[in-house]
Amino acid sequence: MTLPIRNVAIIAHVDHGKTTLVDALLKQAGTFREGEAVPDCVMDSNDLERERGITILSKNTAVRYKDTLINIVDTPGHADFGGEVERVLGMVDGCLLIVDANEGPMPQTRFVLKKALEKGLRPIVFVNKIDRPRANPHTAVDKVLDLFLELGADDDQCEFPYLFGSGLAGFAKDTLEEESPDMKPLFNAILRHVPPPVGDSEKPLQLQVTTLDYSDYLGRIVIGKIHNGTIRMGQQAAIVTETGAIVKSKISKLMGFEGLKRIEIEEATAGNLVAVAGFANANIGETITTRRTRKPCP
Repeated sequence: MTLPIRNVAIIAHVDHGKTTLVDALLKQAGTFREGEAVPDCVMDSNDLERERGITILSKNTAVRYKDTLINIVDTPGHADFGGEVERVLGMVDGCLLIVDANEGPMPQTRFVLKKALEKGLRPIVFVNKIDRPRANPHTAVDKVLDLFLELGADDDQCEFPYLFGSGLAGFAKDTLEEESPDMKPLFNAILRHVPPPVGDSEKPLQLQVTTLDYSDYLGRIVIGKIHNGTIRMGQQAAIVTETGAIVKSKISKLMGFEGLKRIEIEEATAGNLVAVAGFANANIGETITTRRTRKPCP
């Protein structure tokens, strides 16, 4: 049975708690086994990121909540990585905007948010660190609305849902007055406000390469979203290069995301985010397909 899917990107200024919030979501979704050592800042896998406490490269993780697979894509917090941001936002159908309850939205928030609004995404706003001294959560929400208006958000985007909480303390709530011991209100908001991905699993495969990785055992690994069709382990496929050339190959390994791990899967359908091996010379922006194609006549 294919699980319902939600694909969501997380956007935040440096040090507004993005990675800590992802830690809490992973832990509370049961990603880690009982007794398993859980690292802090699990999404900051790059050594430089751990040292500086920032996110440079996007990463994928996934949690299951109420029989729904929630793919979470972490985004760079720096405008210098604009190309990375554009590609990430093309993989998702909604976004979670995290703002500090004291500082409100900051310049790097502005850059990534502008890109998200231009793509028609409707953010969920999470006002983080409400348990800190000098926190002013409602003022932070007002500042977010002002920023949305300044960036040209439409009426629907300006009616954004918002929650309050603390990633470090591991709770979220719909209003400041209510009590909440966990992140369930945020999980529920994602299911309610992020639309399921669109795509037709019966059409020919269309998988756009968004990110590249490398394995000593598998070679180059391409990561991307299946926009249409179904991809299967061992399937014959082809990649359409930027020049229009058709390079045939075979899906030698197909992986989905579960927590922080990539897990081998037999097939995946439209809307899923997957990692694929078998295309040694693939590049970002190219498309994997099973459509019958031929080079144009000379």
